[in-house]
Amino acid sequence: MAYSWRVRSLLSRLRPDPAPEQAPAGATVREDAEPFAHDGGPIGVLLCHGFTGSPRSMRPWADRFAEAGFTVSLPRLPGHGTTWQELNQTRWPDWFGEVERALADLAGRCERVFCCGLSMGGGMALGLAERHPDQVAGLVLVNPCVHLADPKMKLLLPWLRFVVPAIPGIANDIAAGGDEGGYSRTPLQAAHSMNRMYAEFAAQLVDVRCPVLLYRSVTDHVVDPSSAELIRQHVSGPVTERLLARSFHVATLDHDAETIFAGSLDFVRAHDGETASGGAGT
Repeated sequence: MAYSWRVRSLLSRLRPDPAPEQAPAGATVREDAEPFAHDGGPIGVLLCHGFTGSPRSMRPWADRFAEAGFTVSLPRLPGHGTTWQELNQTRWPDWFGEVERALADLAGRCERVFCCGLSMGGGMALGLAERHPDQVAGLVLVNPCVHLADPKMKLLLPWLRFVVPAIPGIANDIAAGGDEGGYSRTPLQAAHSMNRMYAEFAAQLVDVRCPVLLYRSVTDHVVDPSSAELIRQHVSGPVTERLLARSFHVATLDHDAETIFAGSLDFVRAHDGETASGGAGT
């Protein structure tokens, strides 16, 4: 059987992992991976970072919303911003539970809440809109993932996770260069759980009825175009897609970051009901 280039590449990298699988006791959070919150006006914005990443990849975006007067929440997902070994001991309900709690907090204090997500964070933002439609007024997604296109990879991962704990990571796909603060290795037990989450949320995309602004990089070495295609085809609400020609996967830290920040501010202001100019309604 001929394997796809992704599977061949993965198999070529398999080797005994010298790093311990057990997470170090009391793993500390990196200083640049701390969560961020800002109390602003009556419109809230929740930002969700991606798999093996941290709030660092979303912090400039969060800062722009805060400067514009919105109430902002950027949580750190469990197992992120510490060690890949710690992440490998967590599962998708842990990560999704964190963003659900953040959404509930914002919904309890704000008139309307918008959710923004990068990569896996975009998938979780869709999950929030599916499960809490009364609390999510709109979504801004950057290279979101809800699907693995390679069927061989989906078949391989459930078994591979019992052979090696991790493979080389996927962080820092940034055309401009830079460091998103992600892990150098991808933990496979956690990755398998992430794929189970994708299957759950992809099956319920029709339940997303709020407006969606979707940014997709033309060149993305992490997420293939099939996720965006599923979103366009199955989300019930209006979906506006905008292509990013100069950025790779972590577009929030790349050449098109300003395009994303300005466009998302315009999107939220256009859909935030009565407070049509800024988070404070000024």
